[in-house]
Amino acid sequence: MTKTTSAKRLHFLREKESIEMKTFSSTQLAAFIDHTLLKADATAKDIEKLCAEAREHKFFSVCVNGSRVAAARHFLDGSDVKVASVVGFPLGAMSTDAKRFETEAAIDDGAQEIDVVLNIGRLKDGDDKYVLRELCDMVEAADEHTVKVILETCLLTDEQKIRACRMVVECGAHFVKTSTGFSTGGATVADVKLMRATVGPEFGVKASGGIRDTKAALAMIEAGATRLGTSASVAIVKGLADIEPGL
Repeated sequence: MTKTTSAKRLHFLREKESIEMKTFSSTQLAAFIDHTLLKADATAKDIEKLCAEAREHKFFSVCVNGSRVAAARHFLDGSDVKVASVVGFPLGAMSTDAKRFETEAAIDDGAQEIDVVLNIGRLKDGDDKYVLRELCDMVEAADEHTVKVILETCLLTDEQKIRACRMVVECGAHFVKTSTGFSTGGATVADVKLMRATVGPEFGVKASGGIRDTKAALAMIEAGATRLGTSASVAIVKGLADIEPGL
């Protein structure tokens, strides 16, 4: 996604506060969603099904592991659905060189977005120089493609979340993201609000991890999320019809 396109989507989000939730369409909601499948035992047929669902419901992207990027691009050929690849997933603790190679390989295979896990231990050490340098390397390796940085907020204090968000903005990435979904907790409204307040109104915030129903998805958007990562995407967009006006 270009910065211009991202800004337009963010402008829409800010404008959505004037739209009653009862008029929030399934198409609008689907455009926020990265339809995600990152399980270790996901098969080629599972990826094909993921992509078919993304085509049908017009989700923004599918998010897959690196070895499935080429297949996802094949299954989505001719559609507007993008392919995102995770990098350094789910721990973020591998070397910068390994993350850089993984990013470059994913881009070569056709990934249009990169979701990279920040080095959480180094952040907690207070080694901000290392963290920022690594994030800058990831942005460079992504070669102008969209980069989302996963903070794993359940493992961080608010002060650490704020520091991480500031470094993500400084490095030239495009989104801060709450969670991998593979740790001790997922996205919370409080974390999304904190991240939004820290990065400002014109930067991407992705809520991911534990978003399993429509009300939770809408709550994350209202808190400031401009993208949602979830494996329950189909149920979420279908569930919009069951939301009572005003909720």
